[in-house]
Amino acid sequence: MLRNYSNSRTLGDNIRLGTLTAFTAGTINIASLLIFLSFTSNVTGHYAVLAAEISKANWAQVGVVAGWIFLFFFGSFLSNFIVINFNKKSKYFAHSMPIVLEIICLLFVGVYGQFYYQKTLEETEYLVALMLFATGLQNGLTASISNFSVKTTHLTGTTTDLGILVSMFTQKKYRKNGELIGRAKLLLSIMIAYVLGAVFSGLTYYYLEFRVFYVISLCLLIVIGYDAYKIHVRHFNTKYRYNRIYKKPNLLAYLYEKIHGIPGREKKRKLAFED
Repeated sequence: MLRNYSNSRTLGDNIRLGTLTAFTAGTINIASLLIFLSFTSNVTGHYAVLAAEISKANWAQVGVVAGWIFLFFFGSFLSNFIVINFNKKSKYFAHSMPIVLEIICLLFVGVYGQFYYQKTLEETEYLVALMLFATGLQNGLTASISNFSVKTTHLTGTTTDLGILVSMFTQKKYRKNGELIGRAKLLLSIMIAYVLGAVFSGLTYYYLEFRVFYVISLCLLIVIGYDAYKIHVRHFNTKYRYNRIYKKPNLLAYLYEKIHGIPGREKKRKLAFED
């Protein structure tokens, strides 16, 4: 999900990344709505609130909402900054670091909310700001590494794109286009995962309360862990093949053979005139 970059990504990479991150985004959004009475996975509504507060000359609230919008923007900026500057050194590090930062933010919200939250307005504003920064990190990362194919913290553009694709599928020539079909599958999987995450958050919040953020962090750890597992398995197999080809024994190849056994060699086939 995180190893591949831009045009080297497959449809499966994008679907796995999209569904898991969309599920977490839906969970975050409904949890923040129930706790703080504010959406935190997108800033569309906050722009409307910003305009309303400007018209009322409520400058203190204008500053708060403008800060929220900026933190979402800064989260997206930071994600792509990390990706483009560290991608050549290690794609996995560059692509996983924004997720790690998001997990740290969400864990802070969960711990603070569970043990210290007094339900004051100032606390609410700071925690909403932190969650907007976290979702900005996620949205910036998924868009950056997928060449803008995956955006998971809001569904406005996703719903629009899917509506356009469905209208195109009314013509036979588009229904046979594999690229368009793959795009529709991706968008539909993101929408379903987002809704499932929102429903999950709504059903479990009253039992878990702020602990729901621990569950969200666990989902994001699965995103990181999946690729870490794949990388280590690939490294393991590479070492094994090196041992088989060059007769260079090493610990990884030895363990591999102990677990899976040494593959049997095919007997050399005799030619007819050798009998």
